[in-house]
Amino acid sequence: MNKRLDVNATFYSFPPKPALLTTQEKMTLVESIRNQLQVRNAVIIAHYYTDPEIQALAETTGDRVADSLEMAQFGSRDPATTLLVVGVRFMGETAKILSPDKIVLMPTLEAECSLDIGCPHEEFSAFCDAHPERTVVVYANTSAAVKARADWVVTSSIAIELIDYLDSLGKKIIWAPDRHLGRYVQHKTGADILCWQSACIVHDEFKTQALQKMKELYPEAAVLVHPESPQAVVELADAVGSTSQLIQAAKHIPQKTIIIATDRGIFYKMQQACPDKTLLAAPTAGEGATCRSCAHCPWMAMNDLKALAEGLTGSSIHHQVQIDEAVRKRALVPLKRMLSFAADLKRR
Repeated sequence: MNKRLDVNATFYSFPPKPALLTTQEKMTLVESIRNQLQVRNAVIIAHYYTDPEIQALAETTGDRVADSLEMAQFGSRDPATTLLVVGVRFMGETAKILSPDKIVLMPTLEAECSLDIGCPHEEFSAFCDAHPERTVVVYANTSAAVKARADWVVTSSIAIELIDYLDSLGKKIIWAPDRHLGRYVQHKTGADILCWQSACIVHDEFKTQALQKMKELYPEAAVLVHPESPQAVVELADAVGSTSQLIQAAKHIPQKTIIIATDRGIFYKMQQACPDKTLLAAPTAGEGATCRSCAHCPWMAMNDLKALAEGLTGSSIHHQVQIDEAVRKRALVPLKRMLSFAADLKRR
């Protein structure tokens, strides 16, 4: 029996949107951030889903804009002694797991992820204990404690290959936390997968009927979809993949108009990759939609310039990522397995 959680439950208490800043305020904050980066021997590492002005600042101070796994790998390789991880909390935790000797800061430790929230460690651990015969594979979008309970960590970019490999060994899988990505991987591999039933509040909102109507308006357009989206949306896609894979797909796909079903923060880097193409946001309206995210993570939006400046100058209690060392060491094991597997894939 699948573990079920109400992904539309009201326990997702969204943060307020950051106050709008004037041009002068932004200029002053950017200057302060640049100065503090030098003073602290720090570097900004930002996710593709952050606001364009944050990604632009990360580019001009080191060009470190990436998906969640690449962010952590950047941090572990970079000579900087302090990392300012601009994203949501699990990203900062992953960076700390891989870089324990570095100071890892975040603009706010209150930037959550619905997948992380929807997979509490104690409940998930009990779920795993009830199925001891299964190999536990958890998505990167989970807490350090959940990673520590897993046998493998995985990202969407290598999920199919990893599960196919485990299936070839005769392994039965527990997959957590995203039910849509789990279903997608199960369909692609045929593996025996027991899914934890959470979802990303952004990708869960893309709507099939509205997307169909949009395709009718733009019949020559390609549709690019992140596999955290519902199955019916994925089935309308010309290309399915992780954030990095979607950027590459947009670059190489022949169509000049592209409908994108993922967080709209990706448009900044995607437009850089294919400046000659028209990018359109897939609809989150219709079919009873509430547009709780409107294709942009409300927690990711907490990372504005003011928050970045506070992350570098504020109290460590509110900004520094701390992980129990025993938990960190256990979480490092499945992370290293994934990194080794990913490295082997590149060599093939």
